[in-house]
Amino acid sequence: MENGAAQPVIVAIDGPSGTGKSSTSKAVAAKLGLRYLDTGAQYRAITWWMVSNGIDIEDPTAIAAVAGKPEIVSGTDPANPTITVDGTDVAGPIRTQEVTSKVSAVSAVPEVRTRITELQRSLAASAEQGIVVEGRDIGTTVLPDADLKIFLTASPEARAARRSGELKGADVQSTREALIKRDAADSSRKTSPLAKADDAVEVDTTELTLAQVIECVVTLVGEKRAAR
Repeated sequence: MENGAAQPVIVAIDGPSGTGKSSTSKAVAAKLGLRYLDTGAQYRAITWWMVSNGIDIEDPTAIAAVAGKPEIVSGTDPANPTITVDGTDVAGPIRTQEVTSKVSAVSAVPEVRTRITELQRSLAASAEQGIVVEGRDIGTTVLPDADLKIFLTASPEARAARRSGELKGADVQSTREALIKRDAADSSRKTSPLAKADDAVEVDTTELTLAQVIECVVTLVGEKRAAR
């Protein structure tokens, strides 16, 4: 087990939804004594704010005009990650279907990405012991100099099964269709699309248990540290 005096390490974990990113990232951070940041929650938070304030989600100009307004604060303790908007705890509200269906459109607006990317970089820079940052463009855009980049993948079927397990009662087929649609939106957007960094290690989680994925990432971090 690494001790607290180990070198700080920045780990970027990217991949589409339903690949086990959040569970893996949180567990790895807790195991290695690192901070943890769910960047998707930040995009959900700004989307929630837009929806709550009646901003037209179909209008990128309207979104861009107010992208700087909400104050988004992320707590980076892996045991209890928190997120607030203007002082309000939004951990629950940002997971609603309404926010989920609109987050890709809001996230595609360059001004939104610039704002949130700055937030993410400052959180990573201030994490003294290091941090695990999970998202879709961390290794490519947000933290291109991360010590370790991991790209998690899984078959659409496996992802849909996991997702519908999380979204209790959701049927797997419609979940699978929604995931494929969201992948297409995230992969084709002009600003910071979902993409695997050239120097990322790809981990296919289709046939792996969560424990195996966590073990794999912890081992990769250990190897990176040993190599330095």
